[in-house]
Amino acid sequence: MFSSFRGLPRTVWTLFAGTIVNRLGHLVTPFLVFLLADRGVTGTETSYVLGALGAGNLLGPAVGGLLADRIGRRPTMLIGLIGSAAAQGALFLAPGVWTMAAAALMLSAAGAVVGPAAYALMADAVDTGWRQRAYALFGWGVNIGTAVAGVLGGFLAAQGYWLLFAVDAGTALVYAAVVATRLREPARSAPAKDAGGRGYGVVLRDRLLLTLLPLFGIQLFVYSLTEVALPLAVRDSGHSPAVYGILAAVNAVLVVGLQPFVTARLAALPQLRVQAAGGVLIAVGVALTGVADSVATYAVSVAVWSLGEVVVAGIAASVVANLAPADARGRYQGAFSWTWGVSRFAALTLGVTVYTGVGPAALWWGALAAGLLAAAAVLTLRTRIAARAEREVDLAA
Repeated sequence: MFSSFRGLPRTVWTLFAGTIVNRLGHLVTPFLVFLLADRGVTGTETSYVLGALGAGNLLGPAVGGLLADRIGRRPTMLIGLIGSAAAQGALFLAPGVWTMAAAALMLSAAGAVVGPAAYALMADAVDTGWRQRAYALFGWGVNIGTAVAGVLGGFLAAQGYWLLFAVDAGTALVYAAVVATRLREPARSAPAKDAGGRGYGVVLRDRLLLTLLPLFGIQLFVYSLTEVALPLAVRDSGHSPAVYGILAAVNAVLVVGLQPFVTARLAALPQLRVQAAGGVLIAVGVALTGVADSVATYAVSVAVWSLGEVVVAGIAASVVANLAPADARGRYQGAFSWTWGVSRFAALTLGVTVYTGVGPAALWWGALAAGLLAAAAVLTLRTRIAARAEREVDLAA
């Protein structure tokens, strides 16, 4: 099963193992609504806490990418992981809505700080040709941990919400210990003469990246509808929450079971063509939600977009890493992670607004059109991205 990832350095495998442990503790967020209701928080007040949680996912990646290039990958990851553990305690002990919102902002922001630094560390550790596999392995670890956490969370919540917070904080600290003892900080690259400092100016001046990120963002928005709008569709079809749990299990089984084999088959193919094909599968699968009604038809739609998720695994982050100057990898990954945060936030706000205000059909078919157009547009950039890659190789030589 691991043959497709054989040859990756120890740094990548350490991050893979640490990510599984950390993801085992992502238990609080899925049950946060139930916790707030148990504490008597109203629907309007709940939106404040959830909004703060979403805002943190926009703040954290930008800070994490900047810190990864300024102070280093390991220190940034440690700040995020220890801050996340502290925020878990603050959220559990928060006495009121506004203190809960502040703790939720801190929790999501601290957690989002870790990703850009980890992605930059993997880009430092692996050559261009292996980065897709490294990021795919990292994503596989996320899915393994998330799948187990889904089962574990329901059991722990029944015993007491405090256990969710304790496990979340504990796993973050375990991952921090792994980072502190098992990872080495790579040598820092000196900024290029025309880099213009260590801020995000280097990202904002990269026209190719600024063209590519919105296209990735559209694809990520379409995928994020599976987390946001799919539960609404299942509910409106008259099914119980247990059906959504079954669909989540279908996704987890397919992704965890297929990822190593699909990555091995596709790793040698042109990345952007594979990304476009996977994006089309995701868009079609999401659109099929609009015509699904029974558990079986919902399962078919989930299977289609899950296959697309497996196909695109690691590609977008790898492309961004390959575009980044060596001294700006953290900021480039921060920009990519910020795009991911914006896409999820847009799905939560715009996606739900379209679904409830305009109608489900408008959302599903609009998502299909957006996904197909984004896939086609990504393909138009393959020549420019290949030319950039060749130029970077010549400069390195």
